[in-house]
Amino acid sequence: MTTPAAAPVPYAEFDGHPATEDDLRTAAFFNHGHFTAMQVRESRVRGLGLHLDRLDSANRAIFELPLDGGRVRELIRHALQGAGAVDGSVRVHGFLPPGATGTTVMVTVRAPARMSTEPKSMMSVPYARAVPHLKRPGEFGQTYYGNLASRAGFDDAVLTLPDGSVTEGSFTNIGFWDGDSVVWPQAPALLGTTMALLEQEFPGAGVRSRRSPVTLDGLGAYRSAFVTNSQGIAPVRRIDDTAFTVDEELMERLDAAYGKAPWDTV
Repeated sequence: MTTPAAAPVPYAEFDGHPATEDDLRTAAFFNHGHFTAMQVRESRVRGLGLHLDRLDSANRAIFELPLDGGRVRELIRHALQGAGAVDGSVRVHGFLPPGATGTTVMVTVRAPARMSTEPKSMMSVPYARAVPHLKRPGEFGQTYYGNLASRAGFDDAVLTLPDGSVTEGSFTNIGFWDGDSVVWPQAPALLGTTMALLEQEFPGAGVRSRRSPVTLDGLGAYRSAFVTNSQGIAPVRRIDDTAFTVDEELMERLDAAYGKAPWDTV
């Protein structure tokens, strides 16, 4: 028995079948919805339950409909099989096209990705996402300011409120280290799965953490900073003109804590 050839990536399925032109029109013209992004390795995902919970809660908030985790899990598994992949960058989108009575689920599979661990430079920008607790496609503001930061010579953007409060990176959570605890900004932001897994594993790793307001004019109180998303963790070397120590010991502790998070089979 021969193994089927892998499908070209990116690969997409809608409700368990390979995407058709009509399906892709749905995503292009009726993309009011939500998604979650995950890294799959050997058909396993860290924090799969968090992703499934995110999809269900967002679907209820936006469409007033549940989104069954068992169904989503099966659709991810089916898309991976269709793509001929056991590793990949997977996104699960929920849509409700006009006239539909149930949620359309799109699963995309791309090549696996990992965040570069090179220290990041970040530029503060005046932008706050609407309903930031929901992860949504088509985030123009985040992409715009991320590109603006790149053109200015930075690696990414830090989103801030009108009072100078730090919220999150353009597509990351950001944490700070004061020499004793990890400090997450107490501000409206998406709770990323990597951030949630770190918080879950910190007690066992002997790492303290807390939520507290972080402002641009108060950045000097922190020794180090880092960013997280589904692709990993990386240190931050500066925000605007404020420099941070790249603390290798801290990064090792963060990596060790994250490494303790269990992998779930899709």
